[in-house]
Amino acid sequence: MGEVRDGKGFSTAAAAVAASVAALRFLQGKGCAEIDLVLQGGAVVQVPITGCLRMESGADAWVTKDAGDDPDVTHGAVIVSSVKPTKEPGITILGGRGIGVVTKPGLLVAPGKVAINPGPMALIRRSVEEELPQGMGATVTISIPNGEELAKRTYNPRLGIVGGLSILDAPYTPSTLDSDSIVDAIKSKLSALEAAGARTVCLVPGNYGRRMAIILGVPDDRIVNISNFAGDALTIASNLGFEKLILIGQVGKFAKLSAGSFDTHNARSGGRLEAIAAYSALHGACSDEVREILEGTMADEVATRISRTDWGKAALKELTDRIVKTAMSTATGISECACMTFSLPDRELSRTENLEALIAEIKNDGKQREKKRERQ
Repeated sequence: MGEVRDGKGFSTAAAAVAASVAALRFLQGKGCAEIDLVLQGGAVVQVPITGCLRMESGADAWVTKDAGDDPDVTHGAVIVSSVKPTKEPGITILGGRGIGVVTKPGLLVAPGKVAINPGPMALIRRSVEEELPQGMGATVTISIPNGEELAKRTYNPRLGIVGGLSILDAPYTPSTLDSDSIVDAIKSKLSALEAAGARTVCLVPGNYGRRMAIILGVPDDRIVNISNFAGDALTIASNLGFEKLILIGQVGKFAKLSAGSFDTHNARSGGRLEAIAAYSALHGACSDEVREILEGTMADEVATRISRTDWGKAALKELTDRIVKTAMSTATGISECACMTFSLPDRELSRTENLEALIAEIKNDGKQREKKRERQ
C-alpha cells in the first residue's frame, strides 16, 4: 500500500472521509478502529476512529482532528459523519451542525451551498460508494459539534461562510509528508522526465494548477506538482538540464512567487495582496483602489475583480512577467519560460505571450517521443 506516515496529522477533509467509511463498516460488522487513506503517490495516512454508535436508521462515527505539525483551530475538533443507508442508489451529502454555508462568490462552492469543497465531496461520495452493497445508496451528514464557535476564530466570517467551519481544504494536509520527502518526490519526477528525454516541463503548485494545465492542453505526464517548494523545484529543473519551463498556478501562490518568495506555504510566506496592490499602483490604480485591494481577504476574489479594469489587467500581466524573471534568475540554465495565472474556478487572469507556443512544443515533443518508442 505504500509507506505509513504516523504522527504527521491529517486534514478536516480526511477526517470526514474516514468517519464516513467507519460508520458504514460499523453497520456491516467490520473493523473500524482506524481507516487507511491512500495518498497520491501511494503513501498511506492512518486516521484513528474515536468512536462509532448505532443510530435508529444508520450509524454515527467520529474522528478527533489531528493537525500534526501545522496546527490550527480545528486541532482536537470532533468531525462526525452520520450515515443512513437507503434502498435507492445514490449518495446525498449534507452539512449538519457546525458546518458553514457559503454566502459570497469567490469560492469553489456556490453561495447558498454547504461549505464542503468539491474535492472532499467527491472523495466522501466515492469512499461511501465503495463500502455500500451493490444497488444501495446513503445519506451522509457531516457535522462538527463546536464548529460554529470555532469558526469565529477563523477567516470564515470574512470569506462569507456563516454558521460554522468549512471543509475547503485538500484531502490531506501538507504535513502528511515532510518537506524533505516532498522535495525528493519533485526531484524524482523531474529526473525521470529528464531521463526520458524531456527538455520542457510544466510546474504547478497543486492539483488546481494541474487541472488548469490539462485544460490548456499540457500532457499530464509532463506536469510536475511542486507544492509550496518553487525555489527547490526551479533549482532542480535547472541542474537537471531542462531548457524550457511552463509555470501555471493559482494567483495567490504565484503573487508570492512574483515578489521573490520561493516557499509559498501560508505559514512561511505572505504578501500576496501586497504584491497585487503594488503592481496595481504601478499601472494606475488610485489610492482608494489600492487600499481596497489591501483590505481584501482572498487573492482570487481581488484578482478577478481588478481583471475587469485596464490597470488591473496590466497589473496581472506585470505579475506573470515578474514570475518569469524570478524563475529564470533562479533556474539559470533555462532559456525560456512561460507563465499563466488563474483564479478559481478555472478563470484565466493573465499569461505571457509565449505560453501557447511552449504548450504546442511540449505536446509535439511528447508525440515525437511516443513515435520513437513505437519504432523501438
